Amino acid sequence: NMAAPSAPRPPRPRKEPQPLVIPRSAAEEQRLRLERLMRNPEKTVPIPEKLNEWAPRPPPEFVRDVMGSSAGAGSGEFHVYRHLRRREYQRQDFMDAMAEKQRLDEEFQKKLERNKMIAEEQTAKRRRKRQKLKEKKLQAKKNKLEQKKQEKEPGQSQEQGSSEDDEEDSKEEEDKEDDAEEPSFVMGR
Repeated sequence: NMAAPSAPRPPRPRKEPQPLVIPRSAAEEQRLRLERLMRNPEKTVPIPEKLNEWAPRPPPEFVRDVMGSSAGAGSGEFHVYRHLRRREYQRQDFMDAMAEKQRLDEEFQKKLERNKMIAEEQTAKRRRKRQKLKEKKLQAKKNKLEQKKQEKEPGQSQEQGSSEDDEEDSKEEEDKEDDAEEPSFVMGR
């Protein structure tokens, strides 16, 4: 029963033993974990699934071990009763905790809605204010241009002047929007 001599196996590549490093901080621990993961990138990373929240066992639909009225309590009845009582208290505590959690969630959602409404009102108020200022500036500009036109050319009719003003206003607005290099304020004026 001698086996045929087989070809010698090539030596398996030995992994270098990694030095034992005790992490001193959370960042160092995270770095060590990442290094260990990156040693073999082809290996799948175990991602733990979210554990289901604990829920108590539902109460029994039919209780079989009910003592008769004529029998005396045995030595083990108190322990059976104690376990049933503990389980029922646990179930009631769980239901109370779930109700409290639901109430807090609803309060939080209401608070979020209230904060969102307040923020929208503030935004709308500021938007109206900006719009007013913009209209005021535009109106002042038009008035200024009309005064200049009237000073230069008192003989022309108002209709022609106003149409030219509108064209100039739109050109000046485009120039201002395009001219990003112009400073927003000038010292000494």
